[in-house]
Amino acid sequence: MRGPGVPPKALDARALAALAANPGCRRRAILDGAGVDKAALAGALGSPPAFGQSQFAFMRGNAFEARVKADGGAELLRLVHERLDPGAEPPAGAEVPDLSATGPQGRVARTALALREAAGAGAWTLLDHPMLALDVAGSPAFLEPDAVVVHPDGGWTVVEIKSFPMLDGSADPAKVGAAARQAAVYVLALEEVAARLAVDGTPPRVHHRVLLVCPKDFSNLPTASAVDIRRQRAVTARQLSRLTRVEEIAGTLPEGTCFSPELPAEELAAAVDSVPASYAPECLSTCDLAFHCRARAREAGAVTALGRPVRAELGGLSSVEDVLAAAHGEAGDPDDPAVAALRRAAVLRAEALDAARAASLPVPPAGPEVPACR
Repeated sequence: MRGPGVPPKALDARALAALAANPGCRRRAILDGAGVDKAALAGALGSPPAFGQSQFAFMRGNAFEARVKADGGAELLRLVHERLDPGAEPPAGAEVPDLSATGPQGRVARTALALREAAGAGAWTLLDHPMLALDVAGSPAFLEPDAVVVHPDGGWTVVEIKSFPMLDGSADPAKVGAAARQAAVYVLALEEVAARLAVDGTPPRVHHRVLLVCPKDFSNLPTASAVDIRRQRAVTARQLSRLTRVEEIAGTLPEGTCFSPELPAEELAAAVDSVPASYAPECLSTCDLAFHCRARAREAGAVTALGRPVRAELGGLSSVEDVLAAAHGEAGDPDDPAVAALRRAAVLRAEALDAARAASLPVPPAGPEVPACR
C-alpha cells in the first residue's frame, strides 16, 4: 500500500493519541497502520499540512531535555522524588541501564529486561528513551517516551519533558492536555509490559500520575508538576479498542490500492477517497491530511465539517442539503426533534430578518418646520 521500496513511517504516541481521538476515521487507521507518510501524501494531493515543529523549537527542546537528564538524571530524579514520591529514600544516585539494541524489536526486549531487573533492585533507576510496543488495530506501534523512572518500591513512572514554559506553577492547559494524552499512551504500553512481568500474579505498579517537566517561567531551569492521567488513560484505552482492525479495512479496498506519492494525482486521489474518512475541524491540528479531507467534506456538503457538536445535534441529517430541506419544510419528519428545532430556528430567523428590514427602511421626509413659540 505504501508503494514499492517506500519505508514505513513509524507510529508515535502523538499520532496514537490523535487516532484515538477520532476512532471512526478509517482513512487515518489504514494509512497509519500501513506506515504511509501522510505529510508526503498530502503534498502529492496538493493539500500540504500547515503545521509542524520549527527547527529552532526542535533544537531548543533537545537542549532542554539534555539539561534535565545531565549528571545521570540527578535533577530529573530529584523532581520525581519531590513531586511524586517524597516518602522514599532520596535518590543519591541511580542506575541508568544501556538500552541500545538492534532494531525496534530488540530495543523493546532490552527495555523489558531492564524494567524486570530494576523492579527488584530496590533502588532508583532511570530508563532514558526506552522502547515500548503497543498493538493498535492489529498493527504494532513502537513508542519512545522521554524517560521512565523505576522507584525503590518497584513502581514505574512516565516522564514527559516539554519545552513550553510553566509560569507561576501552571502551563498552557491545551498543551498540558496534549502531553497528558500522549503520556496515557505510554502508560497503556507500560501496563502491557507489567502484565508480562507479573510475579505470582502481581504485576509491577504503573503509576497513573506522570511527571511533566518544563522550563520554569522564562528561564531554562527545569520545574515539574504531577499530572493525573487516569481519565485520559481510560478514554484512550476505550477509543483504541474501538478501532477497526487494519486487515478488515484493507479487505474492503479495491485490489491493488496504493497510496504512493509517486502516483499521478488523479489516481492517488481516487485511492485515498476509496477509504471513508471522518473529518472534524479538530483534525486540522493533528492530521497531515486534514486539508484534503476538509475540501472533500465541503464538496459533499457533509455536516461533519461544521464540528462534532453540530453533527450530534442534527441526528440523522448528514448533509447540509438535508438540513436546509428540513428547515424549509421540504423534507424530514416533523416529529423528529432535530427537524422540529430546525424549523423553529428558520421561523425565528425569518422574523429577525423581517424586523431588521423594517428597521432599515428610509425615514420619510419631515414636514415644514414650525417656528417655535416664544
